Amino acid sequence: MALTKTICFTNNKGGSGKSTTCSNVGAAMAQAGKKVLLVDGDMQLNLSLSFFSEDEVLRMAESDKNLYHAVLRQKDLTDYIVHTAYDNLDLVPSSTLMSSIEYELFPKWQREFILKRCLKNIRESGEYDFILIDAPPTLGGWVMNILCASDFVIVPVEASPWGMFGLANMFDFLQDVKNMVPELSVLGIVVTKADMRKGYFKQTMETLSEMEEIYVFHSFIRVDSAIEWSQDSSAPVVEFKKGSRSAKEYKELAEEVISRASR
Repeated sequence: MALTKTICFTNNKGGSGKSTTCSNVGAAMAQAGKKVLLVDGDMQLNLSLSFFSEDEVLRMAESDKNLYHAVLRQKDLTDYIVHTAYDNLDLVPSSTLMSSIEYELFPKWQREFILKRCLKNIRESGEYDFILIDAPPTLGGWVMNILCASDFVIVPVEASPWGMFGLANMFDFLQDVKNMVPELSVLGIVVTKADMRKGYFKQTMETLSEMEEIYVFHSFIRVDSAIEWSQDSSAPVVEFKKGSRSAKEYKELAEEVISRASR
């Protein structure tokens, strides 16, 4: 039986490139022959919008076949999976109702582990090599739920003056979660939206290199208009424009993620 690895992409700062990184790493993994399930854990629906049109995403969000209803009912997520247009790549869509999920989960028994229970059958089936979860830009009960359901954490960090703002709080929160699930591991930090012409990039890399015991991925993602065009077309850039610089960078990142997660 294959051993499914679950990786969440999280950062409490918005605009760090979480959804874009999650969608493109997942798509690049699928291109490499890995079977991947994406889980959209954010009410902003950006991961879902990376693969489906706005009309389709809103239809799924307004139906009862999305992550919100599965978690609320504590159901096996198998019945909530939709297929994307790409081989080896499936998705559990989100809903705008996720904005109230913290309130909904508060009175539940062992509420921190509800998503883990919802994913249990999928993980044990070995159907997927990787499950990638896109977390919202917050620190709270729902993100704790996502972390408790994960084996690994990837933290995207924007190479900008405010890109690392709040990162210390993020790692303090991760340590609190690790007290509950000691097996949770930080796979690494990935630098996004990098512009090598600006001093912010060098400053970001130097600051991150000083962080003890935190791996920084060798692959980083530079600013590229192809990413915005791919988002406008509801497609990951590794599929939308395979020869673009960013597509190549995401493929290199995916290879690095697969290697580190498979050790």
